[in-house]
Amino acid sequence: MPATYQNPRYAYRRPGFVGRAAAEEAPVVILGGGVVGLTLALDLARRGTACILLDEDDTVSFGSRAICWAKRTLEIMGRLGLGGRFLEKGVRWNHGRVHVRDREAYAFDLLPEQGHEYPAFVNLQQYHAEAWLVAACTATGLVDLRWRNKVTALDNRADGARLTVETPDGAYRLHAQWLLACDGARSTAREALGLPFLGQVFRDRFLIADIVMRGDFPAERRFWFDPPFHPGQSVLLHKQPDDVWRIDFQLGWDADPEAEKQPERVRARVAAMLGPDVPFALDWVSVYTFRCRRLERFRHGRTLFVGDSAHQVSPFGARGGNGGVQDADNLGWKLAAVLAGQAPEALLDSYDAERIPAAEENILNSTRSTDFITPKSEAARAYRDAVLALSARHALARPLVNSGRLSRPAVLRGSPLNSPGGEAAALPPGAPGADAPVLERGRPDWLLRHLGTNGFTLLALAGEGAPAPHPPPGMARLVVGETETTGAVFDHAGLVAARWGLAPGQAVLVRPDQHVAARFDRPTPEAIAAAHARALGRPA
Repeated sequence: MPATYQNPRYAYRRPGFVGRAAAEEAPVVILGGGVVGLTLALDLARRGTACILLDEDDTVSFGSRAICWAKRTLEIMGRLGLGGRFLEKGVRWNHGRVHVRDREAYAFDLLPEQGHEYPAFVNLQQYHAEAWLVAACTATGLVDLRWRNKVTALDNRADGARLTVETPDGAYRLHAQWLLACDGARSTAREALGLPFLGQVFRDRFLIADIVMRGDFPAERRFWFDPPFHPGQSVLLHKQPDDVWRIDFQLGWDADPEAEKQPERVRARVAAMLGPDVPFALDWVSVYTFRCRRLERFRHGRTLFVGDSAHQVSPFGARGGNGGVQDADNLGWKLAAVLAGQAPEALLDSYDAERIPAAEENILNSTRSTDFITPKSEAARAYRDAVLALSARHALARPLVNSGRLSRPAVLRGSPLNSPGGEAAALPPGAPGADAPVLERGRPDWLLRHLGTNGFTLLALAGEGAPAPHPPPGMARLVVGETETTGAVFDHAGLVAARWGLAPGQAVLVRPDQHVAARFDRPTPEAIAAAHARALGRPA
């Protein structure tokens, strides 16, 4: 197989406590140097919080793995300073097509309106994202990246977690006041705590084949039900950078995973799809099984589970990696606030209150997609086939076609951090902020670039006769003007007002993760302060 990417090897450094009887003390330790762990480490560093990150390997992931990065994940990466890298290197797409046997049933557009910095999705191999995150973490000087440091024992206590860490030079002990377990589906931390998953494993197998070819397929998602080149099964095609294409072949539960990964068998499947005259080369091959499950709770004292260590979904819909990044986005600012003495430790209970419903939503959508793609009964198959037949002729049937409900950000309804009021607004409390084009001193800019980098922000729309309110001391303020006004960004297209549902004189309290905490028709310093206190988990 050709190597389209050469994995870097990061230097191992001997930890200072190897061989010592005393345990090293650390406020925050992150287990796992994948996308989720690195994102969380960078988020904490951007907020001035140092951490130690432990990974038993010394490189980024092998193979493309997660490739579909959703708009909300791209906005998070933008806040962390990496959004431009994704846009520059990745394959942008908004469109998709669904095929039934040898014909196209219909096409769809995930982002039909203009005025967004990021597309619906960017396809990019996971190893690129991880390498950029490693470099960014290193540049902060606040992330102690410890490669080839493997946790072999974990004792979860009221004052944190006591870890035993093995290195090439021997073992050392590490006491983490807060342990963030981002160590994936085979989590060492989860196993050490004996925590079971709730959910199911689906009896089906899929083959991932990354191939290198110069094809003329457009940059869009293409899904086939029962195609002539792979009868009775489904196939998914995605374009990646560097002339790499991802193909997922449904195999069935009885397929032999090792036999299916043999190069000659994979080449035969790909050739049947592309035709005998299309040259290609294999880049990476894997076989996977669906799992849709989660932990009952994500917080266990001072150990918190993030990403695949906490929940797992099928890859259809791209909800795994994106959900994990959004976990990190949710947890980072809360832990930083607790460590800085700005919020009580109880604020971290809201991580469960907000991210468990988000995981449930992802699991529900992922389970429904899996059931549609792989019917479990004759009745379910008859329903699916009828929906597919109707979808080609009737638009009303197309929402029932489920080739993977694509990742969308969770609206944190019912969060204890939300202030009441505004539930029927365009962006109710708990909703992620909507981006929009603005002008700052005459220069084109984007609204979300001004939110989340300075803690809580009061976003206020100013107009004639309706000046922007002032927040309490210490809180950032972003004034959006209907006209060009000194000290305000200009909503020249009117999209800030429309997408946020704001009229002049109204305001929104935006959390550090760019979610709405509260809305105010008549903002007063007292109401703003009360909402701020609630969003930090403390009494007004």
